[in-house]
Amino acid sequence: MLPTIAWRNRSLIMIDQRKLPGQEVYVRCRTYIQVAQAIEKMVIRGAPAIGIAAAYGLALGVMGLRHETAKLMDREFDKVFRRLERTRPTARNLFWALDRMKAVYERERGRGLRTVREALLAEAQAIEREDAETNQKIGLHGRDLLCDGQTVLTHCNAGALATAAYGTALGVIRAAVAQGKKIRVVADETRPFLQGARLTVWELAREAIPVTLITDSMAGWLMQRGEIGVVIVGADRIARNGDTANKIGTYAVAVLAKENGVPFYVAAPMSTIAATLEDGSAIPIEERQPREVREAGGRLVTVADVNVRNPAFDITPARYITGIITEKGISRPPYKF
Repeated sequence: MLPTIAWRNRSLIMIDQRKLPGQEVYVRCRTYIQVAQAIEKMVIRGAPAIGIAAAYGLALGVMGLRHETAKLMDREFDKVFRRLERTRPTARNLFWALDRMKAVYERERGRGLRTVREALLAEAQAIEREDAETNQKIGLHGRDLLCDGQTVLTHCNAGALATAAYGTALGVIRAAVAQGKKIRVVADETRPFLQGARLTVWELAREAIPVTLITDSMAGWLMQRGEIGVVIVGADRIARNGDTANKIGTYAVAVLAKENGVPFYVAAPMSTIAATLEDGSAIPIEERQPREVREAGGRLVTVADVNVRNPAFDITPARYITGIITEKGISRPPYKF
């Protein structure tokens, strides 16, 4: 699968997703600060991939520690943890992975710095490995929802680039294709960062899965004409009642799907579910830099000082979601995670 992220020689290597599809450039992070910046600047994105990167970032941060006394080690660990925690507020997997790493640290902290380092690296590697396995299971559970000859609409990128491998929403599509089904994909371009145009199309084209690119505003027209059979998207955070945060524009797609009688599915690992949140109103929504909207491909496309809103995500209420596909199976309304 695609080389989204890899651990090599005490450093984290990731493909720079900002440069795709034009260039395949790799970024090497040798410190936790570099990992944090890579997450913030969207070198790597997608909730599961962010979680994996943060786990390795925490391992890198502890590798850089020089103090073995408990008090100093705890203080430095907390500094690394807090820096990584601040990178992307919406992605649930970030916090899930960091909390998992913290539990390992607290378990091993009394056994010496070397043991702590080894345990944290092993845990980060386990998180990466388990994510790839989880995505395969999501694909197997979801593939029977797709019919031979069907056209699937997807929004943003929930493929191998957003995960350790295989993908969530695209994992379902890959699994259906592996069954021998002839599946066609329609990919929303996903403004303003164009993850659909740049990343989803790139992934599918590499595997010769038929894909058609549209602007976000064209989805309703295609549904109205009966040209979309099903919608599958990923997720960045899911509340206990099924309300789902995903890339901005997902809510509009879900409303259009409901209006036109098109099934709308979310594919995500259980680690994306925030069971402590009663509903989507408590999910924090990240707002990003205005230049991402003012510019396209680094070139200004509007008035230079125009006021901009740039929420990176929106909330799709559970009532618009036909089913949520996880590694444990397919959940349907009413959702109770």
